[in-house]
Amino acid sequence: TSPGRGGAGGRAWEARRGTGRAVSRRPGAVELGQAPLQTPVSESLLPRAGLEPHSGNMAVDLEDGDDRFQHSANSAYKPVNTSFQEEEPLIEEPVGNRYSLQKPKDHLNGAYVIFFIMGICSLLPWNFFITAKHYWIYKLQNCSNQQDPNGHGVSDLRDYFESYISIASTVPSVLCLIGNFVLVNRISASIRILSSLAIMLAVFVVITVLVKMDTSTWTQHFFVITIICVVIISSASTIFSSSIFGLTGCFPMKNSQALISGQAMGGTVSAVASVVDLAAAADVTDSALAYFLTADVFIIVCIVVYLILPKLEYSRYYMRSHKGSTHPAGVLPSSYLEEVDESQGITNSSFPAKGTSDQNIPPLRPILKKTAVLGFCVFYVFFISILIFPSISSSIESVNKDSGSLWANKYFIPLTSFLLYNFADWCGRQITAWIQAPGPKSKLLPALVLLRTLSLPLFMLCNYQPRSHIKMVIFNKDVYPAVFIALLGLSNGYLGTLAIIYGPKILPKELAEATGVVMTFYLTLGLALGSACSILLVHLI
Repeated sequence: TSPGRGGAGGRAWEARRGTGRAVSRRPGAVELGQAPLQTPVSESLLPRAGLEPHSGNMAVDLEDGDDRFQHSANSAYKPVNTSFQEEEPLIEEPVGNRYSLQKPKDHLNGAYVIFFIMGICSLLPWNFFITAKHYWIYKLQNCSNQQDPNGHGVSDLRDYFESYISIASTVPSVLCLIGNFVLVNRISASIRILSSLAIMLAVFVVITVLVKMDTSTWTQHFFVITIICVVIISSASTIFSSSIFGLTGCFPMKNSQALISGQAMGGTVSAVASVVDLAAAADVTDSALAYFLTADVFIIVCIVVYLILPKLEYSRYYMRSHKGSTHPAGVLPSSYLEEVDESQGITNSSFPAKGTSDQNIPPLRPILKKTAVLGFCVFYVFFISILIFPSISSSIESVNKDSGSLWANKYFIPLTSFLLYNFADWCGRQITAWIQAPGPKSKLLPALVLLRTLSLPLFMLCNYQPRSHIKMVIFNKDVYPAVFIALLGLSNGYLGTLAIIYGPKILPKELAEATGVVMTFYLTLGLALGSACSILLVHLI
């Protein structure tokens, strides 16, 4: 029997440890860092041996029902019971070892700002695609004027353009998430991140060049090119987002929060740009050119700041600690496998361990099992949000539309539906930097997520137009949809962010990146199913 596992060999090995700290054998407790004393001491072993101050070498009780949340080094939480941290390490700490130094601080919040910028970049291209609606209508107007040989108008691509974009982005996103999960240990995160950014930049350069080209004689070909660009952009953006979120699993939780807040800020920036464009009433192609050039600049900035990230002492500390583990990312420590065996009766062959031929593919079963509740929360939060925004919310008109005022006719929908939602979403995500409650094991979290279902009838009974089946309008004042959309965005940002950032923190660090990809998959699945169901909801009204 190998050291650190059950059986007589394991007990004898534990006895040989002498004055070393006691080994917890509680069912369901994840013990990181077991290592036999016979193994030569190296820098890659030290973090696992408990020599790093406040290290991730901490037991995480994944089964019992209390709310104690003991995190790894990448967590911003403080454990309730710190006795584990105060126990003696397995090996005496050598003088001058780099892990004996105090953890470096994030000077000037450099890493936080970098992750925030990368969060903006991850969704900014997509937001600029859907924001430039007037540009797409202008470019595709000839499709609506063409007629087939029988004299009937060709299907209006302008009316269904948003639907085509949704289909072209959702399906590739799901497929790319699956591929990214498989490749998480085959291709390094840096290669995946930089290559996806390069692809996004190249595609947006093509889109920018097409802005000033006369496409009136080949409109349908332009439409096909645009859809292909959407597919490529969505695929690259998905790989970039899931990879960078997996990378934040090696850092404290505030960096995951920065990334997600940046994503919401990307939506806010695009919403502000749309309102400014609407007020300026500039030439359609000029405003579109400014849109896409802005996206180009942001992608270039994102590439630069990502290259700066590993040069920061703060970043090197956490990335070096993560790489220093003798377990590859996605390969479980033998002690974790043993705990799963004892508590659930599962054989070790269910999971790839170090030295097996399947170690390049992260073990999916333990990730899905441990993140089941959090994954459902992520899925349902974004499922409800996409059901309402923008398919329902953008069709709620001002009750004073007949007055002829600019507010009621020109600015009501852009401000209340798009800008207010994105700003509230950003505020909700930003709040998680200071308040992180309820915890990952609390039953209150899924209860609050399910409570958001009540927002569906609230929006359906606002002044949604046109109405075919539900004629009654109960909330007949403009303030009602504004309050509802603010609450929807705030709860989406807060609850969605909590569930997403909790995921990689309740499993060993070796599974942090793979868990980040899985949580992103839950998010994308919620958006995909929610987009499909939103069509049924519109027909119901």
